Amino acid sequence: MEHIVIIGNGVSGVTAARHIRKLSDKKITIISSETPHFFSRTALMYIYMGHMKFENTKPYEDWFWSKNRIELKQARVASIDANNKNLILENNESFAYDKLIIATGSKPNKFGWPGQDLNGVMGMYHKQDLDSLEKYAPNNKVCKRAVIVGGGLIGIELAEMLHSRNIPVTFLVREKSFWNGVLPDEESEMINKEIVDNHIDLRLGVNLKEIKSDEKGQVKSIVIAETGEEIECNVVGLTAGVSPNIEFVKSSEIETNRGVLVNRSLETNIKDVYAIGDCAEQREAIGQRRPIEAVWYTGRMMGETVAQTICGNPTEYKPGHWFNSAKFIDIEYQTYGWVWAKPRENEARFFWQHKDGKMAIHLNFDKDSKEFIGINTFGIRMRHEFFDKVLTEKKSVNHVLEHLADANFDPEFYKQYEQEIVSKFNRENGTNIQVKKKSWKRIFSKA
Repeated sequence: MEHIVIIGNGVSGVTAARHIRKLSDKKITIISSETPHFFSRTALMYIYMGHMKFENTKPYEDWFWSKNRIELKQARVASIDANNKNLILENNESFAYDKLIIATGSKPNKFGWPGQDLNGVMGMYHKQDLDSLEKYAPNNKVCKRAVIVGGGLIGIELAEMLHSRNIPVTFLVREKSFWNGVLPDEESEMINKEIVDNHIDLRLGVNLKEIKSDEKGQVKSIVIAETGEEIECNVVGLTAGVSPNIEFVKSSEIETNRGVLVNRSLETNIKDVYAIGDCAEQREAIGQRRPIEAVWYTGRMMGETVAQTICGNPTEYKPGHWFNSAKFIDIEYQTYGWVWAKPRENEARFFWQHKDGKMAIHLNFDKDSKEFIGINTFGIRMRHEFFDKVLTEKKSVNHVLEHLADANFDPEFYKQYEQEIVSKFNRENGTNIQVKKKSWKRIFSKA
């Protein structure tokens, strides 16, 4: 019986295992050193904040794996002998495979800062990080202050987590405004304000110089590079981005760059070896998408895709239109299509913000053809299906605004702002767009 071995039990690896089992009777083994069972990584913050328990983050009961004949092995892979189709584990055990899927995800970036490996320094990417946080920051008596280094999505989540336990937080962001490499200036400034309004000490345009240790090898302070200011703290969160977790692959014949290099079928240069999820890097760009995308839904899609190929139905990975969502403390964020930090030469922008400062939309469209390119939305929930359809059909920005009520996914009785948004667009662009009433027939139409 053909043996499929998957390294990594995140959403990519587990999705691949589930779909291979649906399609075949192959032997399947998942190897992971993180936890015995798959859990929802995005739920780690809610465990710390007291909204749920760890056991409630496991999408499948513990009996699911044996019932579906998916073997789980808790171990760490040290190297891959691709010529002999063998894995070498850290305990020197050899583990044979017929086909191999590398799905080892990401690891937090470290840039050689002095003290970066002290006790009390952590990321927020793995279950072990959560355990460390509970140890070093259980409350504001044990942890008098935490410092977070890096202004991305994980950084602001960690700030919110610590803030929920009334632990003072200093947030070091090297950019001049939060996440301004991704967000346009208006949105970035809105998130700056949200951070400060929640009593988080936001420091923009600064870098970490070093982390200092006490006599027990634990964090006692950090030093800011630009000013030399020393800030006493008990915990340091390193959230300055992630990189593919592939060190153990680099000694093998499998080609790597930043990630494990794959083609559109997620195959590496070595026969019967595949890579999926955050650790996989596309050899050739797929439209405007980045060659490595560390988001859960692309990992899930890759797992489904590779399962088809392994089970005899060669399939190309087709991620479709870009979308993502996140939460900046109390402001929900969604993006569909492309809204770059700075508009490109052929692009026009429209920005609307509610007077309370916590709701906004930013539309991006072609200057000449008026084709809709993308939207950022803050504090107003939008329907994925709507924007997927208008992007596929290359609809105009006028069409999107005309049907904005259909796009809205806010719960019943929420105040609607479509008329206010469209009126502002009409004033600025000399148009006379009329907002159509919400139509459930249009929303659920397959046409």
